[in-house]
Amino acid sequence: MVRVHPVRGHGALLGPTGGAPMENAVGLVMTGGGARGAYQAGVLKRIGELKRVRIQGNPFPIIGGASAGAINGSALATGCHDFASATQILAEFWATLKPSDIFRCNVLSQVNNSITWILDLSFGAILGGGHARSLLDATPLRHFLNEHLECDRIQENIQRGHLYALAISTTNYNSGRSYLFIQGMKGHPMWKRIRLVTVATKITVDHVCASCAIPFVFQPVKLTIPPRGSAFFGDGCVRLQQPLSPVIRLGAERVFAIGVRCGKKERREETTDERNPSLAQVMGVVFDVMFLDHLDTDIEHLERLNQLLYHNQINQPGIEGAEKMRPLGTFIITPSVHLSDVAEQHQKDMPSLIHYFVSSLGRDATSCSDLMSYLLFTSKYTRELIEIGYHDASERIDEIEDFLYSSKDGDAENPLASGTGGKVPRASLAAKRTRSSVRSRR
Repeated sequence: MVRVHPVRGHGALLGPTGGAPMENAVGLVMTGGGARGAYQAGVLKRIGELKRVRIQGNPFPIIGGASAGAINGSALATGCHDFASATQILAEFWATLKPSDIFRCNVLSQVNNSITWILDLSFGAILGGGHARSLLDATPLRHFLNEHLECDRIQENIQRGHLYALAISTTNYNSGRSYLFIQGMKGHPMWKRIRLVTVATKITVDHVCASCAIPFVFQPVKLTIPPRGSAFFGDGCVRLQQPLSPVIRLGAERVFAIGVRCGKKERREETTDERNPSLAQVMGVVFDVMFLDHLDTDIEHLERLNQLLYHNQINQPGIEGAEKMRPLGTFIITPSVHLSDVAEQHQKDMPSLIHYFVSSLGRDATSCSDLMSYLLFTSKYTRELIEIGYHDASERIDEIEDFLYSSKDGDAENPLASGTGGKVPRASLAAKRTRSSVRSRR
């Protein structure tokens, strides 16, 4: 990302076997969250400061991203020839972000958009509707990413062995299917499921913009997929019910995930408020489900399977051609604080017109905080999220380094580290990771 120049001889991450990633490859998973993606940048910045990372280079040969995670994943893929510098630049990218870099904030744009919505809702049945595309115009995002992402470097890094594959998830609004765009080393796995289509292609800024086009908020992005033709795509988290699956399918033996939901117990207790929820509250809950729940659920599912496999409680008959399940090491790091609470403190940093518009959807700042936590692309907010991510990673840096490198040193007794932000005692970590030659469950 942003003019990262080739570094002094980092070792290649991949072996000489063509399409096969190195043994014990770690896959990086980053899902969505709009402005919450700044937290991921903070975590990665701290990882980039590890001495072994600076010496050995990119620790994540397989990268999977959706929504804001697609931006961060693509940035790493373009700069992974100097991973440490790429993480520093990524953090600076988020720290200097302005709302006008992401969507149009001027009065004329908002007035035109509001008139379009009013006409569609009031006279659409008579005049013909369907003209309103989104609440905000995200056209500036594409120009901004074009200035900062050098996507041509992805293939260079693949050819030089610094990267095995980058996978970006999107949702096809025309077919309702989830699309996974993959750029990787020749011979990388391809698969198809009932509601999932994988496409081997050169990743561009358009793919990234499509993956982070938040439903209703940002307009869909038109992509051309030979030989299928053109279609409109939106946020990759909409139908991504198994966010760990892409990197596992691509050959990751271990999975490192960066979540954007606080790992502590729920902030709000059940209330007896009999008032109807505001539209901002409803949208906040919908975004929580779309951006946050799937990763948590997939991690829990994988941990349970690991425990069953470790104790030989799953019978796997040897059917020729069938995939067999194998234990997979996972590590998840999540915020130690509720990012909605942080957003509530920074709401007034939003451009006045946008703040007025979003506030009109809720009764007060608290009711808008969840929604704002995704849309608050202001430097004060993103800088605080970067600091939180950096701090959380620092608190667990020994665990992180152990997870990324210990198996390479022959340590077969590493725990499956899965936790919720902050320091997690070894005794509370889940199942033990074991080596296995059988194939992935996904």
